Amino acid sequence: MLIKASDMKGFTIAASDGSVGSVADFLFDDESWTLRWIVVDTGTWLSGRKVLLPVSVLGHPDTAARSFPVRLTMAKVEDSPAIDTHDPVSRQHEERMYGHYNMSPYWGNGFYMGGYGGWSAGMSEAHYADARRRQDALSAARHRDDDLHLRSMAAVTGYNLQASDGFIGHVDGFLIDDTDWTIRFLTVDTRNWWPGKHVLISPRSAQDIQWAENLVNLDIDRQTVMDSPAYDPSGPVDAGFEASMARHYIANTTNPLA
Repeated sequence: MLIKASDMKGFTIAASDGSVGSVADFLFDDESWTLRWIVVDTGTWLSGRKVLLPVSVLGHPDTAARSFPVRLTMAKVEDSPAIDTHDPVSRQHEERMYGHYNMSPYWGNGFYMGGYGGWSAGMSEAHYADARRRQDALSAARHRDDDLHLRSMAAVTGYNLQASDGFIGHVDGFLIDDTDWTIRFLTVDTRNWWPGKHVLISPRSAQDIQWAENLVNLDIDRQTVMDSPAYDPSGPVDAGFEASMARHYIANTTNPLA
């Protein structure tokens, strides 16, 4: 099912033993266009502190109740490493976060996202913590020159979109597949180029993102956008529409995803 990211903002985050706050933002990987973390505003519970939760702990969203169940206790969330959500999140900080949740990083050798790594039966908590520190030190050296790759969905909303032959509008929102947390489409506000039209753009067409310029460069031209299937933002995006969009952009992009 495709769901608008904006519709999930404010959803209650329900731990196994109580509410821990509400959805404030999502962080996504700018290479795979996949959600990695959910930013939770803890409100009065933790005096407005924001925490990160890996999307692997999220249950299926209850859109009627505007709630996300999570497979964590309140204490686990409360003890999570501090994070400044105004700054980009480094790979090293991600590793510390995954260590806290006893999960393997998505770039590691464990199971994807939800795989539990590093812990073995009979290992004491102190031994495990010491092992994690050694792993963190090795990883920090290995990834010291990594580019920062996680981006705030709220921050990217409003970025300009540049086709190969001119400006087409700006990022208005995101459509997310709630089965694997991939960003399937960007919704585009075209009012300054094509008034009255609503457009979806596949992330397959994103050539690069210039963060300093708040700009997404696309490897398609304006005509490709104009020829794309008509999008009605008031209705759902069903499987047939998604398939026709995928065919259109795969046929017209020079950088299709494998």
